[in-house]
Amino acid sequence: MCGFCGMMRLGGGSLASEHGLVKRMTGVLSHRGPDDKGIWGDDRVLLGHRRLSVIDLSPAGRQPMANEDGTIQIVFNGEIYNFRDLRARFELDAGHCFRSRTDTEVLVHLFEELGPDMARHLNGMYAFAIWDARRAELHLARDPYGVKPLFIQQDETHVRFGSEIKAILEDPRVPRRICLQALHDYLTFDYIPGTQTAFDGIVEIPPGHWVTIGPDGFSSERFWDVSYDVDDSMTLRQAADTSLQMMDQAVARQLVADVPVGVMLSGGLDSSAIVALMHRHVREPIHTYSVGFQDRSFNELPYARMVAREFQTIAQEVVVTPDRVRDLLPAYLRFIDEPYADGSAIPTYLLCQLAREEVVVVLSGEGGDEAFAGYDTHAAYRATQWFRRIPRAIRHGLLAPLVRRLPVSHKKLSLEFKLKRFLGGHDLPPAEAHLWWRFVLSEAEKQALYSPEVLERLVPEPSVRHFTETFQKPGPPDVLARLLRIDSEVFLPDDLMIKNDRMSMAHSLEARVPFTDPDLTNFMSRVPSRLKLPGLKRKHVMRTALRGVLPDPVVKKKKVGLEMPYSRWLRDELKDILTTYLGRDRILASGLFVPEAVQALIDDHLAGRRDNGRALWGLLNYMMWLELYGATI
Repeated sequence: MCGFCGMMRLGGGSLASEHGLVKRMTGVLSHRGPDDKGIWGDDRVLLGHRRLSVIDLSPAGRQPMANEDGTIQIVFNGEIYNFRDLRARFELDAGHCFRSRTDTEVLVHLFEELGPDMARHLNGMYAFAIWDARRAELHLARDPYGVKPLFIQQDETHVRFGSEIKAILEDPRVPRRICLQALHDYLTFDYIPGTQTAFDGIVEIPPGHWVTIGPDGFSSERFWDVSYDVDDSMTLRQAADTSLQMMDQAVARQLVADVPVGVMLSGGLDSSAIVALMHRHVREPIHTYSVGFQDRSFNELPYARMVAREFQTIAQEVVVTPDRVRDLLPAYLRFIDEPYADGSAIPTYLLCQLAREEVVVVLSGEGGDEAFAGYDTHAAYRATQWFRRIPRAIRHGLLAPLVRRLPVSHKKLSLEFKLKRFLGGHDLPPAEAHLWWRFVLSEAEKQALYSPEVLERLVPEPSVRHFTETFQKPGPPDVLARLLRIDSEVFLPDDLMIKNDRMSMAHSLEARVPFTDPDLTNFMSRVPSRLKLPGLKRKHVMRTALRGVLPDPVVKKKKVGLEMPYSRWLRDELKDILTTYLGRDRILASGLFVPEAVQALIDDHLAGRRDNGRALWGLLNYMMWLELYGATI
């Protein structure tokens, strides 16, 4: 796991004077790679790299890395789990001289043999930049699920790129302008979806894409997608047995390392499965790391402890308190570079901090819900099909008013919250309903927040487009499969992988995600939806597969998910931070929002009239980011 950055000169001229800049760009990525550093360049391209040594710890693994004659140069972040197989399969040893045992060098020679087509053969998490001096082309690529980040910015004379936005911002010529459309979408999701970033002009290369910049211009191609070749004859037993085999294979594949490997164990089904499967392949005790809360509705430590006892792991725990959160505000955002309000980010930061004291690599359970249909929104889709059979007069005239009268609850995924969200979205088309059950602020609520200046400058595209456009893409054969695709292509890379990558790399810790293994996800795309979600039974295939592998209470438990009880904390322990950053003076200085509209959200929340916790946590994080990075309209 590493970090890289670089520049390419467009047109004539030399980059000789930019070497110091790229050195500074590389330096701000030191947390991603504390073990080594390197810079290479010529008149047209400069490449910088920071190394976290995981495979072949010797100096032979230093990057940038070149082929034998120096015409191909690469900087690489991530791991290629099948690199040994690729080395043998394409007989690279017969035609090339290897100087290391790294996966990086396999990429160099694989590119010489296959060019951009090499990406179709990779199994791993990765982002890389390859400079081909023979053709004067720069190639940038990112793994299928966006586990590893890669940002790019271009003006008339230069292309700049990096593993984190902060590397690009080291160039003072890059403007720090707020992307108002990204703000609009952020207020819906509490993260920024798609290729856009918080900064106007800086974009992210999409997952599973290969970008080429050269004499012929700029081109981008998607190189990987799941098959969606559904096997309607498949039985539940076949689906369970094969998925278990492929989960086991994915975990075994991702244990390759020359450093210690542990597991982030939440107590949920996905991370517990990883512990159970890893236990089959290692001899030494597994190191596990779990997070808990004093609020019982948010706390999964009892289940994590159950799994730790079952597999005799060396277990470490951290309890997240308001004081711990206070200590990290707003500093943790410096590792994200963007406003980001997923409530699992700070707990993950603390968990990774704990893990780094013992290991260099951890396995994490992200991706399981997207492949196996594990979210409440999937069950909600099924429920709407039945609920709509109730006469509309009863649904809207009787049930809706009763649910609206339910008192506000700050418990995790309370029945009150679920019922209100479900009734609000049950009449919408599937993709729009899928967003409704998750959104933070509606289009109308966002418009009411904006200052006159923002309203004058912004003609927003509705945020639901990220869901509807993905839903409408060809491929998935039914509605549930299309909803799972939304989760895999929007929520997973744009939210979960940001948290996973930035919070782990803040501590120079590599986080791997076995449930994004392309062989596994490709197989699960072939499993009929009737098996994945029979009735309201979420993750039915996975639960069936893990019976007898995990303790029954873990297999049967409801999904909780890692989240902080910030709704309650913002009313009590963190109220002063809320009122400071969202106070009238700061809001006015930002030029973005109407102070009275923000204050109304605060007042309703503090009075208990409405749970505005997610919206306020989102606004709080946006304002903290704004001050940290000095972005302006």
